[in-house]
Amino acid sequence: MKEISHLMNYRESVKVLDATLRDGGLVNDFFFTDEFVKDLYQTNIKAGVDYMELGYRADKTMFDESKFGKWKFCSDDDIRAVLGDTTNSDLKLSIMADVGRCDYKQDIHPKNESPIDLIRVATYLSTIPAAVDMIEDAVNKGYEATCNIMAISNAQEGDLKVALDILGQSPVSVFYIVDSFGSLYPEQIARLADVYLEFAAKYNKKVGMHAHNNQQLAFANTIEAVGDGVDWLDGTYAEMGRGAGNCAMELLLGFLKNPKYNVYPAFQFIEKHIIKLKQEGIVWGYDLQYLITGLLNQHPRTAIAFTKDCRTDYAEYYKEITTQD
Repeated sequence: MKEISHLMNYRESVKVLDATLRDGGLVNDFFFTDEFVKDLYQTNIKAGVDYMELGYRADKTMFDESKFGKWKFCSDDDIRAVLGDTTNSDLKLSIMADVGRCDYKQDIHPKNESPIDLIRVATYLSTIPAAVDMIEDAVNKGYEATCNIMAISNAQEGDLKVALDILGQSPVSVFYIVDSFGSLYPEQIARLADVYLEFAAKYNKKVGMHAHNNQQLAFANTIEAVGDGVDWLDGTYAEMGRGAGNCAMELLLGFLKNPKYNVYPAFQFIEKHIIKLKQEGIVWGYDLQYLITGLLNQHPRTAIAFTKDCRTDYAEYYKEITTQD
């Protein structure tokens, strides 16, 4: 089988995760219809996707429930109510637990009481010890656990190596390269992949890639990563995600040679649901304001505000954010 895999040019160890509800939820405050979520679930099954991220398990004492859809909080009861019995599918379900924004000891229940399979812990370098606590809690409760280290484009390599060494000693399964600001280029991804893979080999872990599209490089950076040996790949349908969006799932599925993946259901889902969201005025995707924050290696919050204000004075915006004290 390995010889056949080699001839067909695919790696059986590759896993694809759909982050449409979670990253995409950041552009519509997680107000998705139940039909959208059910159809997305079925689309992922038909497309051969390995994991579906449903949203955040956010702390309800920190966020006003009236201002967000239910996928900001992803309660086990809401998941069951919308998706029903998910035990008959090979598609695994995940949620993201954000360090400092999730009451994980209280709100993440034991795996045998939950439809969730995977807890994705999101952290900055400065909060790695708290992330390790969350990872240990998740694994002790019976879940798989991965870790997204955010904003690494601002990190010193030495600090990153210390963090990976600490995470390597935890029960985490995968550590993710996260291009939070969409500022990285493929050659930088290649160097980062080498660093991550070094610690993955040392501690018997896997490496993942989560890209943003500020410079229209989310797909390029993802296929660079997989070519370098990164196994876990995030995508979203029609690149729906915060700001400039993510690696488009339809590009990723079309690229991967493993016959288990099928791009046709992606086109059906986008045609039925994503076009409607855009017609309703939900905005995401590459635009000049996101290019500018990507070039400057900045968080896109100012570009998001620029977008909400329907501004098109790109040159003035560039001047504003490059002349700030």
